Amino acid sequence: MDLYKLSAYELRNLFLDKKVKATEITEYFLKRIEKNNKKLGAFLTVLSERAMQKAKELDQKNAENKPMGRLAGVPIAIKDNTHIEKEITTCASQFLTNYKAPFSATAVKLLEEQDAILVGKTNLDEFAMGSSNENSSFYPSYNPWNLDCTPGGSSGGSASAVASRISLIATGSDTGGSIRQPSAFCGVVGFKPTYGRVSRYGLVAFGSSLDQIGPIATNVKDIGLTMEVLGKHCPHDAMSLEFPAESYIENLREDLSEITVGVPWHFLESLNKEAHDNFVQSIETMKSLGANIIDVNLDILKSSIAVYYILATAEASTNLARFDGIRYGVRSKDAKNLEEVYDLSRDQGFGYEVKKRILLGTYVLSSGFQEAFYKKAQKVRTLVIQSFDAAFSNCDCICMPTAPITSFKLGTFQDPIGMYLQDIFTISANLAGLPAISVPSGFDKDNKPFGLQFLGPQLHDAPVVSYAHAYEQATKFSSKIPPLFDKEF
Repeated sequence: MDLYKLSAYELRNLFLDKKVKATEITEYFLKRIEKNNKKLGAFLTVLSERAMQKAKELDQKNAENKPMGRLAGVPIAIKDNTHIEKEITTCASQFLTNYKAPFSATAVKLLEEQDAILVGKTNLDEFAMGSSNENSSFYPSYNPWNLDCTPGGSSGGSASAVASRISLIATGSDTGGSIRQPSAFCGVVGFKPTYGRVSRYGLVAFGSSLDQIGPIATNVKDIGLTMEVLGKHCPHDAMSLEFPAESYIENLREDLSEITVGVPWHFLESLNKEAHDNFVQSIETMKSLGANIIDVNLDILKSSIAVYYILATAEASTNLARFDGIRYGVRSKDAKNLEEVYDLSRDQGFGYEVKKRILLGTYVLSSGFQEAFYKKAQKVRTLVIQSFDAAFSNCDCICMPTAPITSFKLGTFQDPIGMYLQDIFTISANLAGLPAISVPSGFDKDNKPFGLQFLGPQLHDAPVVSYAHAYEQATKFSSKIPPLFDKEF
């Protein structure tokens, strides 16, 4: 049976109906990982023993007709900046190669409670800082649609794993687009929930006011299935929202009748012709589904890159101060005194991109520049939030491309500004704490995927997912599998 062609929802039902065993599912996907991961660089750690142990337990439960979880028998990968108890959390950094997590993140705990099978930990840009997965200190990840190209970042390993069907679902973390941009590049679906909708407890912090855990899957229904598990209040996270769990799958739409979609046309003027044509075609599809399309003014988003890289680096500088070679991380063997422990451990443990962002963050927080940069950026962030509020007073959701271009070859951007601009359409959702989902919207002339993004008001997570489902059902781009990996092993 070609299990890799199934959705997580279908695979779960096969297991519950006793048509396939959890051990068979796990062995199948572990074999796919073994055969393909060297080409993809998607996984940093494969949890074979843990996965098989869980699968045996599930088979026993199912044989005894005991109640099963929402994700029973489904293989899921975890981004390696999220803790799994007793497993190494590296954040793709040399600094944390010896750090074994003493507890599981709330998101991981919820997944395991609902009988998901954790198959491994995925590659990322070091400490989630990057847009191409080239900043991993171990090895880069590659795009299943073109192995010369990036899968995006920072959740590139997760997106690559899902696109190649070596895992049906993966978690990512999204600070400025790090779930949605790689999902777009790899032709899969990625969802960033409302800030606080999914607990960040057990996620290694990058930018605490921006970070959000979310799922990556092959289709929108699987996103809904996963969010019904993850979207719960957590007492360990001070920013976790105390709202009841939402129903996603029951509310999935087949059309967009009576839905008003806002499009910031002026903000999108810089799109190249191929990306522009793809986006216009997506808008025409939404019109055919009954959507009313209006223009909205979001010109303030042109400042979002500058605002983000001030606020995110400031928060990163603060969060990464804990990595000192004393409490966390690998201590330098060359250090001869306390000051050298700090200096050399950080110098040897952190990569170039992480050092650069720490320096920038420390600079904008310094007493001489905090007023000129950090506080001003916070004020502009407020204007971004207000602009979205004004737009949503006239529409149900906002549509934009997920990224300005399709996946690019590794090493393309030597100028950091060019790399940072790849997040121009995703960053604003993090600044405003909005739910946003990326769905495949077609292919360019080189057969690389485009992504379309739906954004909604805070706490409109389920409606945003339902709009994406209607578009997905009309286009069927999510069903496409990269030709290189459209085979069992």
